[in-house]
Amino acid sequence: MTGRTSTRIATVLILFSALTLAFTTVLLAQAQNSAAINADKSPQLLPGLDKDLIDTSADPCVDFFQYACGNFSKLYPIPNDRSGYGTGAMVAEYTETILHTMLDSAAAAGAKRSPNEQKIGDYYASCTASDVIDRDGLKPLQPELSRIAALASKDELTELLAHYQLINVTAFFNFGEQQDFKDSRKQIAIVDQGGLGLPERDFYFRTGEVAEKTRAQYVQHITNMLKLMGEPEAIAAADAKKIMALETALAKVSMDITSQRDPKNIYHLMPVSQLAALAPAIAWDRFLKATGIPPVSELNVTNPDFFKGMNALLVATDLDTIKTYLRWQLIHSTDSLVLPKPFADEAFDFYRRKLGGQPEERARWKRCVQATDGALGEALGEVYVTQQFPPSSKQATVQMVHDIEAAMDQDLDTLDWMSAATKVKAKEKLHAIADKIGYPNHWRDYSKLSIMRGDAFGNSQRAVEFENRRQLAKIGQPVDRGEWGISPATVDAYYNPSMNDINFPAGILQSPFFDPKATDAENYGHVGGIVGHELTHGFDDEGRQFGANGNLSDWWTPEDAKKFEEKADCEVKEYGSFVAVDDVKVNGKLTLGENTADNGGLRLAYIAFLADAKRKSIDLTAKQDGYTPLQQFFLGHGQTWCGSTRPEQLRLQVQTDPHSPRQFRVNGVVQNMTEFGQAFGCKTGQPMMPANACRVW
Repeated sequence: MTGRTSTRIATVLILFSALTLAFTTVLLAQAQNSAAINADKSPQLLPGLDKDLIDTSADPCVDFFQYACGNFSKLYPIPNDRSGYGTGAMVAEYTETILHTMLDSAAAAGAKRSPNEQKIGDYYASCTASDVIDRDGLKPLQPELSRIAALASKDELTELLAHYQLINVTAFFNFGEQQDFKDSRKQIAIVDQGGLGLPERDFYFRTGEVAEKTRAQYVQHITNMLKLMGEPEAIAAADAKKIMALETALAKVSMDITSQRDPKNIYHLMPVSQLAALAPAIAWDRFLKATGIPPVSELNVTNPDFFKGMNALLVATDLDTIKTYLRWQLIHSTDSLVLPKPFADEAFDFYRRKLGGQPEERARWKRCVQATDGALGEALGEVYVTQQFPPSSKQATVQMVHDIEAAMDQDLDTLDWMSAATKVKAKEKLHAIADKIGYPNHWRDYSKLSIMRGDAFGNSQRAVEFENRRQLAKIGQPVDRGEWGISPATVDAYYNPSMNDINFPAGILQSPFFDPKATDAENYGHVGGIVGHELTHGFDDEGRQFGANGNLSDWWTPEDAKKFEEKADCEVKEYGSFVAVDDVKVNGKLTLGENTADNGGLRLAYIAFLADAKRKSIDLTAKQDGYTPLQQFFLGHGQTWCGSTRPEQLRLQVQTDPHSPRQFRVNGVVQNMTEFGQAFGCKTGQPMMPANACRVW
């Protein structure tokens, strides 16, 4: 997503899809042979079912992930510029080459370019001009550093923090807008915990050798960045320790990532005067005015205890330490692509190499393609859709979405644990879900955003501020239900509980996820499972708390709610037993929503495929290319997640990501479906066909 004000609360407001592993791509009308991909050729796309990936020496009833994907890592080892590599990453690489060509063309087109072509072309050209960025050094950042240096008292913090929120420097806390959880027609202001440099609060408190090493490396990283900013080594080292102490104090009053998954924990609508009483160290009336938002009398304070604790910290901390922390937050929050190479290298070394295990930085042009899509996603997306997304793909996806929604309607009738009263409400919500396919009906207007060739830093900052102001301007305005949260070229999908909509951009609607040459079974296993995943998000442990109109409301009978929680607890325990890396297990509570969506989503796709097969008189017992249609369906699902991940990245993922590691997104699902065991002739008691399985939906 573009814009911090949306991104920073994405885990709460937008329950993102199964595909959040940096997938970004473009539609290709024909599937490509996987054997065409090697280090010497441009990236290609996999077909809907790739037999080359299958490890026939493995037993699908013992380890289906190994069976479906066992040869992937032999054919496609993790490149040095990635912390993991899989099906989606291959699609992302293919996309990058397409977008690269588009951006090169826009950068070279000259005076005949459209306004949007000028913007995307000049943004990209400026980003790739590393010699200009290195030559300018920290000069573009100097006005912001001077603002900090000029602070004469803590009272002056208010306006500075307001300004920094607009340019994504979220020192001490975060500020933005959201749909009101309890009245989805309203856009309201929101203040949230923030101000940390490590991935999430528990990094400051975990015990053990690995956690202690990470904290020591983080302090050294801060030291190195301060040295690059001109501080002598001894002063930089001392300042880094002060910053770490301040951030640790902020972390202590922060809510952990798992607790934030419950919308009730992060919704506290209160008058501005009540926030002012909680945290008087910030002059909130002045702060809100300085952000430029329309006048407001109330806002959502996600974690009141945090702001109370933050206030005590502001009072107790001397101004010099605060200014040091602000300098660090400024450099830390600035996109490293627009900073001189030594800064970018240092940021990569800690966040990518040490935390993620990635040996080498990605090529600059690839990172600049991503940056341009992030800053001008719909300007680039409009060009992309015109060239790469045929109407036939949209039509096929719309039909599949409708089929899977019909499957959920049918499945609700079969649930023996849900009462008739709750089923009525569930169907009401299901029938109200809006389907957004491919791209928005109305493209975003970037006319007020100035992009100047040769000004990479300024372009980045102006794009960030443009998006943040665009988001904040929504406060008090009617909700635009046609708006999208991700760009058309993104290989991802999401469900938004406040909007009650599912969103499938053009980027994900291509091979292998949607392969026009694949069988119906394979496509239902791939993209059908993804559609079902997003649909099920509306009824997972978070989504089920929102009604048909997108409001946070309890539409369940107490008995049904209790039964849901009992069934969900089965998945919590099941996934919590999976070992991801070394001695680190999957967090069953953190991943519950995604695991529920994975399991329910594939079951819905299965039901929809059976209906499709019946309509088309497909013989489910006849083998094609060695597999029955039902086996093809499950192989399609399995090959959605083919790939491998470096151990450092696995550890980071388990600690911060609500999605389970890829092998458990395959095995964890099929072992809960007796239909899988029947399709592959498994016996009860084998790992993929346990005697007792979990099922929520």
